[in-house]
Amino acid sequence: MQNKSDIEKKFPEGMVPLGNSTFRFACHPKVPCYTRCCRKLDLYIYPYDIIQLKNRLGMNSEDFLNQYVEVVRGSNPYFPTLMLKMTENEERLCPFLSNTGCSVYEERPSACRTYPLERAVDRSTRRGRTEEYYFLTRHDYCLGHQENTAWTVKEWIRDQKLYYYNVMDDLWAEMDTIFAGNPFAGEGAAGPKQILSFMVCYNIDRFRQYVGDHNLLNKFRLDKARRRQIEKDDESLLRFGYDWLKYLLAGMPTLVQKK
Repeated sequence: MQNKSDIEKKFPEGMVPLGNSTFRFACHPKVPCYTRCCRKLDLYIYPYDIIQLKNRLGMNSEDFLNQYVEVVRGSNPYFPTLMLKMTENEERLCPFLSNTGCSVYEERPSACRTYPLERAVDRSTRRGRTEEYYFLTRHDYCLGHQENTAWTVKEWIRDQKLYYYNVMDDLWAEMDTIFAGNPFAGEGAAGPKQILSFMVCYNIDRFRQYVGDHNLLNKFRLDKARRRQIEKDDESLLRFGYDWLKYLLAGMPTLVQKK
């Protein structure tokens, strides 16, 4: 059953938000199309995806970027987009596809977790509140839709452990919006601020080294608990990095500098 506000809101033709209604879907080795979606794949990956994957693989972020990532020109004209690098053969297999399925399943990217749903976030609502909408997407080859397991959106989010991925992806979307405003004006392509931003967002281990080399944490007022988290935890460091970039590039009051 759809919410009244969902019905009143205008969406692109053919896209109907699920609201509170249910959908049927299951993916497991007995479905004939199993792992078909892991082939000939164009998969965008985001900063939190990189952290989860590189930690799962026991790699540092720079090695992960060099081995598994393609830098492409996406919808943002002022900041690069990252895609997972597929194997260089006709099948263009996901590099993490094994004979038994996904070898990084517990840390798979948010796009893999979300399917067969697509998520859209509306930030234009009143009083600054955001609203999220989910749409069911279908590919002709996917037979998972013929399975009998029924889900609500909330059940799917919980089962796929999507909530925190969504939180981190929303933080990334805020940064991408700032980048789309071209805070790098006057520097040209790959200028110092753009290189710095790329490091913060995508190369978390290099950023950790930068923070230490420049004594960055001591330049801002941070409570002891947050500082401890930043020092030991990649996700907390990424959140700090976002706040620092907002402060540095957009003059936002996300951090308070020590006098």
